[in-house]
Amino acid sequence: MLFRPELRGTRGAVASTHWLASAAGFRMYDKGGNAFDAAVAAAFVIQVVEPHLNGPGGDVPVLAHRAGSGRVDVVCGQGPMPRAATIERFEQLGLSVVPGSGLLPAVVPGAFGAWLRVLAEYGTLSLEDVLEPAIGYAEHGYPLLPKAAAMIGALQELFREEWTESGRTYLVRGGAPRPGQRMTNPDLARTYRRLLDEARAAGADRGKQIDAALRAFYEGFVAETIDRYLATAEEIDATGRRHRGLLTGADLAGWRATVEPSLHLDHRGLSVHKPGPWSQGPVFLQQLALLQGLDLAAMGPVSAEFLHTVTEAAKLAFADREAWYGDPAHADVPVDDLLDPAYSAARRELIGREASTTLRPGSPGGRTPVLPPVHDESAGPAGPAWLGELEEGIPAVVRSTAARGDTCCVTATDARGNMVVATPSGGWLKSSPVVPGLGFPLGTRGQMATLTRGHANALAPGKRPRTTLSPTLVLRDGRPCLAFGTPGGDQQDQWTLQFFLRHTEHGMGLQEAVEARTFHTDHVPTSFTPRRFAPGTVVLEEGMPKETIEELRRRGHQVRTVADYSLSKVCATALSSDDMVTAVASPRGAQAYAVAD
Repeated sequence: MLFRPELRGTRGAVASTHWLASAAGFRMYDKGGNAFDAAVAAAFVIQVVEPHLNGPGGDVPVLAHRAGSGRVDVVCGQGPMPRAATIERFEQLGLSVVPGSGLLPAVVPGAFGAWLRVLAEYGTLSLEDVLEPAIGYAEHGYPLLPKAAAMIGALQELFREEWTESGRTYLVRGGAPRPGQRMTNPDLARTYRRLLDEARAAGADRGKQIDAALRAFYEGFVAETIDRYLATAEEIDATGRRHRGLLTGADLAGWRATVEPSLHLDHRGLSVHKPGPWSQGPVFLQQLALLQGLDLAAMGPVSAEFLHTVTEAAKLAFADREAWYGDPAHADVPVDDLLDPAYSAARRELIGREASTTLRPGSPGGRTPVLPPVHDESAGPAGPAWLGELEEGIPAVVRSTAARGDTCCVTATDARGNMVVATPSGGWLKSSPVVPGLGFPLGTRGQMATLTRGHANALAPGKRPRTTLSPTLVLRDGRPCLAFGTPGGDQQDQWTLQFFLRHTEHGMGLQEAVEARTFHTDHVPTSFTPRRFAPGTVVLEEGMPKETIEELRRRGHQVRTVADYSLSKVCATALSSDDMVTAVASPRGAQAYAVAD
């Protein structure tokens, strides 16, 4: 029995991690827009209504298929490290890792530039059309999500005493707002409105308006405000000390979102597309490549054999992520070798009947793997309770029993054959102080770079830190058929892989696959400081069969169960061969919603 129906229509579909964003996106179809317009509008709303998980100062990878093109483009909204960010600079500060919060890990905000590039090159509506819903919610209010309220509550002392601009933005009469309370963000609304004013001043041409808004953000008043703030501000961060940031207005002025080819792998007649190794996207493809030689269809979808096999494949693929992934513009990332069938076949032989408890990266092309050290800084300096929150780079209230998540998801498909999916994140309210006058904090993706020299993900000026963000888009015979993503940090490409396999291997419908019980392994160090990991673990939702849990333990897995229906929030849209659109969203958390017509 399904919690929700699988929604189908003949015009357009939107699914996202917030019902208001999905509704706002769908309004773009009523304005005559396409799937890209819908996704952009939904993404701007998510920046307002999910401030604990993303914001304009954050980052996003976008996968885009233009109708009839036969290809998938990647719009890279991952901003790079500042020009002043060097390993030596952090060592001079006495740091062995990049902090997970504050000003030091701030990178160039990429989300705004990426979404405007999507709008300019793939969309049809005006900037005013797609920004109007977000401005409305920022000005007039939206109901605060319970998890956002919990995070603000955990950080309220910090916001009152240290990050006072964050307090002015998020606290209500000096205290934490309650779940469901009507919240506004007037400064963010004014920022959006001023960007629109700059756009209109460029004349009536749609393209010139979008260019003008981009200049206003990256070279104009937004960049100037960020530059002015960071030139003098010294804010407390996860170290328990005050640090000045490295980002400057010149860093923003020198960056624009790029469009690059996707990586892809063929699976059962489907072409599965992911962003490059500056994300963790290739790890999805590596897992698929490892599993292609195995009869997954013969394994029950909640059987111990299926869970064990998929978990062991994940351990191998993610170990390669740790050793090899990074910004290919700055490092030698052997993607072709990692996806080579012979390499996958050799690695597949490592999947045995027993659980592995060691981290085993491979040697693609005969190279020697480099693993950065794991610095668990969780002991940290003694201090107030909120310092423990800052020490966790992932945007969750770490003492909560709920599953952690760091991301949002937006996907849209129209009957004309346009399809788009993205996982916006970064710039969340826990990451960094709100920039005075702008209404949003900066992103702290720099925490994911290592200070290990010679590693593909070693920190360097102008280099993109490797991110966990990882949407997926699938083609069949050159036509788009499925786009999906989920929140979940390092777990994204485990949870979405299970959704995909249960659809392709076990024949589940899309909504059934979204709602199927989920699992993951914490065997590999997280990408967020303090980079914790638990070798040999597998985490299951409580509804898994008892016999499955017992068999996994017999095989040596360290099994941990969590609340039922607490892992993942997969959102997906699809297009059938007869041009019917489908939208599905996970019921977990009672937050993600799908719309189709």
